[in-house]
Amino acid sequence: MAKHPLAGSERAVAEGSKVVGHCDPAEVIEVVLMLHRQNEPAFRALMQKLETGAPDAKPLSREEFAKRFGTPVDDLAKVQAFAAQHGLSIVRSDPAACTVVLKGTIAGFQKAFDVELQHYEHHTIGSYRGRTGPVNLPDDLHGVVTAVLGLDNRPQARPHFRIRPPFRPAQARETASFTPTQLAALYDFPEGDGAGQCIGVIELGGGYRSADLQQYFSSLGVPMPKVVAVGVDQGTNRPTGDAGGPDGEVALDIEIAGAVAPGATIAVYFTQNSDAGFVDAVSRAVHDTTHKPSVIAISWGAPETSWTAQSLQAFNNVLQAAAAVGVTVCVASGDSGSSDGVGDGADHVDFPASSPYVLACGGTSVHASGQSVTSETVWNDGPSGGAGGGGVSGAFPVPVWQEGLSVTRTGGSKVALSGRGVPDVAGDASPATGYEVLVDGTQTVVGGTSAVAPLWAGLIARINAAKGQPAGFINPRLYKAQGVCNDITQGNNGSFEAAPGWDACTGLGSPNGQKIAAAL
Repeated sequence: MAKHPLAGSERAVAEGSKVVGHCDPAEVIEVVLMLHRQNEPAFRALMQKLETGAPDAKPLSREEFAKRFGTPVDDLAKVQAFAAQHGLSIVRSDPAACTVVLKGTIAGFQKAFDVELQHYEHHTIGSYRGRTGPVNLPDDLHGVVTAVLGLDNRPQARPHFRIRPPFRPAQARETASFTPTQLAALYDFPEGDGAGQCIGVIELGGGYRSADLQQYFSSLGVPMPKVVAVGVDQGTNRPTGDAGGPDGEVALDIEIAGAVAPGATIAVYFTQNSDAGFVDAVSRAVHDTTHKPSVIAISWGAPETSWTAQSLQAFNNVLQAAAAVGVTVCVASGDSGSSDGVGDGADHVDFPASSPYVLACGGTSVHASGQSVTSETVWNDGPSGGAGGGGVSGAFPVPVWQEGLSVTRTGGSKVALSGRGVPDVAGDASPATGYEVLVDGTQTVVGGTSAVAPLWAGLIARINAAKGQPAGFINPRLYKAQGVCNDITQGNNGSFEAAPGWDACTGLGSPNGQKIAAAL
């Protein structure tokens, strides 16, 4: 049967990579197929209600979503037949999540998708398996399979946290640090502990030690939350002992979300750092009928330009499903200012923060006296210190709830939004005014927008517990509500400047928890 390219699946060689040899044809790998959902018109109608904040917009239960929008049985049968024909086996088939995971040899996958897999070396990302050109599908799978992820396993994302450098008097900078519970008080979070909720946390590597967590929560005088590790696609809780690596991210996420909502279960979804792992882990959390997270925190991402069109779209479809089942997804907007660290002189935003179906979380620098914030500005510690990510998406149009907004460029000129504006909200992120955490047995101070996503996730968990139902996709209501965030009007993140109202540095601002709870 003739095969044709799958739109958006083209891969180029990562700049600075060189081929070091062919992959071993007998090596066994796993590949994630994303499939189309049924009843697309009904799904679009539901999303339109949720996006416009219509009074009758009601999210579905996970079970109802699976029944109405899961992959049709006939399509799963086509994928099964295709797999069998090429000697590939099905590891997992999840119709609700529109996902099938295939396992087989490199030789089998090369033949199945008409690709050539090679080993590459790259000076910063190390060695990875890659391909160039498109993935090819037989005619009967076009319109059934929307993405083929995992043939290429290059690292896709980076964690958005920064450990505070050792203080040097010559810096003459005022530095302070806060526990997550102190920040929750400064931001006027409503009372509560998130009891009965589950916060999903996505991690692309690293791990935690229970002894560290026990010591940390005990030092705060906060009960230890229930923490569950969920392995996705061969990912596991695997601490490396490197506080500056993924372990730092894992500890930060659990400790911040857990300190704010100790009554909640923290489900940590561990996976591989690849587009396949990342997309599948979020999908597993969204459709998890065991732990049922009502809010998910994601502190990893990469510039929009580093994603293939198929992986960007597949991921965005998963985030749409999250909105449809009433899951709030809080995502770090990045720590490299308006360039997102790309280095081509242009402005870039980070994905998945730029998806219109997430709450994108930017960064501020906070100074406080006693129980109140004395000043809060855009987080920007200079070229080597990091700055909150934000700007205008090149991949997604302006969502309904951002229509009529403009960005203020550094220097004061205002320009109408031409795409999805990032971030939506903000919170303390400067390492100079950072969070006290415990990583691999060491007490340290950490910042980055990575800290803001679990902080907001903890707030949402408290609100969900108090209401007895999930707040779900909150963006339309947040943008409609007046004055529920502390408006940040000072500072810039490079190309963009803070301004009254929404801006491309801190969004609507940092949380006033009580007011947000009332608005939702």
